[in-house]
Amino acid sequence: MLDLSIGSNWVWGRKADDLTLTHLVQLLVAMHQAPSLAEATRQANVSYRNSWALLKRGEALFGAPLAVMHRGMGATLTPLGEKLVWAQHRVEARLSPILDNLASEIGSEIEEILNHQSGALRLHASHGFAVETLSQRLARDGAPLELRYRGALAAVASFARDGCDIAGFHVPIGEFEGPVLEHYACWLRSTQHRVIHLATRKQGLIVRHDQAGSITSLHDLVRPGTRFVNRPQGSGTRILFDKLIGRERISGRDILGYDTAEDTHAAVAAVVASGMADVGFGLERPARRFGLDFIPMVTENYLLLVNLKSLAEPRMQPLLSVIASSEFRLVVNALPGYDASNSGHVLSLADAFPSWATLARLREAPRKPAASRARPSAALP
Repeated sequence: MLDLSIGSNWVWGRKADDLTLTHLVQLLVAMHQAPSLAEATRQANVSYRNSWALLKRGEALFGAPLAVMHRGMGATLTPLGEKLVWAQHRVEARLSPILDNLASEIGSEIEEILNHQSGALRLHASHGFAVETLSQRLARDGAPLELRYRGALAAVASFARDGCDIAGFHVPIGEFEGPVLEHYACWLRSTQHRVIHLATRKQGLIVRHDQAGSITSLHDLVRPGTRFVNRPQGSGTRILFDKLIGRERISGRDILGYDTAEDTHAAVAAVVASGMADVGFGLERPARRFGLDFIPMVTENYLLLVNLKSLAEPRMQPLLSVIASSEFRLVVNALPGYDASNSGHVLSLADAFPSWATLARLREAPRKPAASRARPSAALP
């Protein structure tokens, strides 16, 4: 598979070339994260001298300083510098999955022209950081993978229509497993399908530090003035959130911002970090990356849905090998809120989901006559 990547550049009118401004923002991001200016210049791949030249150009461009030097203590970013860092994080949070999708799609098309047949595995998956790690490891090893991020429901539906070879979706552990699994059940086949365990991860409230004491539960979301940011309809996280507030008898109509949605967990965290919202619902990893508080609420399994017959195909072996490797587990375990202890385990639907047998019994139960039967639910395959 072609190692194609698509990025974004900063352009500020005609006062500076986009390459200089893009490098400047990359340097500011590194300064925000690194313990010293020397380490920041290394991360940004610029020399110490050029870093100061970039900062001076930025100061001239914006008409205000971006960093302040402290004798013997390095440099700290000004509020303007901090805002540019936040802006870059938000750009990455919103655009990275989209650009990754485009790079994968375009790379596959080019590869097909060059080699007549790419043979890449097609993975449609709900966005997550274990999936991101998997894609990076396969690209490093030269194993062809065409990854497209989609909502969990759309990914599983695409798999059922042969639109992809693998679907990535997530199901909570415990009381919400059955109710959430019902959303996927019409596409699942016990005899034909298997799931590969990728990781477990935690979902919960993503909260600004200054709101941490006042937002501690779902009931705090309905407090007047509390601004919430949601995930889109059709995403597995939105389904889970709706189940959670339903249990607490909370209506989405009473949550300010319930209809405001961001496409990724990172984008939700970026909106909260910017001050545009007080709280969101999502994964722990982006919350920690943006320096936010996280209140865990649900642990879920992230799984890859595959056809049983495809497990023996040669093109599937690199993926199976990576997921089961100790290196993959080490990297994923380092992600906040993630656990890869069971990664690589291949399970039947009954073994993966304790509630599967109950759903199957409901399917097999005798149906009432049509005249007295309530609105039928989708049949479980």
